[in-house]
Amino acid sequence: MRKSLLAATLLLVSVPAFAAEEPSGCDKFKWSIDSARAALTAPDRTKLASGSEQTALPATAITLALVTPADAKLPTPPERAPKDGTFAGFTSFKAAPKAGLYTISLSAGAWLDVVQDGHFLKPKAFSGATDCDGIRKTVKFELAASPFVVQVSGAKDNSLSIAIQPTAE
Repeated sequence: MRKSLLAATLLLVSVPAFAAEEPSGCDKFKWSIDSARAALTAPDRTKLASGSEQTALPATAITLALVTPADAKLPTPPERAPKDGTFAGFTSFKAAPKAGLYTISLSAGAWLDVVQDGHFLKPKAFSGATDCDGIRKTVKFELAASPFVVQVSGAKDNSLSIAIQPTAE
């Protein structure tokens, strides 16, 4: 009786851990990542320092240099507090080329906040997977044609690539 009770308990304890695991592999994203992955791994990514301001969306992905959270001076405190030993940074854009749905993809794991008109934008959709070279997560946001800030925090490395692309829908 004890052995079966112990086995049942172990099974119940292990189920939440298994359910919480993220998908693994490039084929596990909820939508096609081909364009974002190509942009995030292209050799012509624009290199930006944290805190830089862009007049327009770059034609390519960017590689954003990150610093410690204390040095990042994020314009808005992130919705999720960064852990010790991680990196953060931001870049601002004068405006989106036109209002609409945009996909923002990150090359590595990090918390992503998009701030527009002083408010955090709520993601319209999210997809992420581990073990896919060049891309870790992709998030869709509805942007107005006004200035916005992309800020990342909780990154393990001191730089990451970001692709911001209009979503065809």
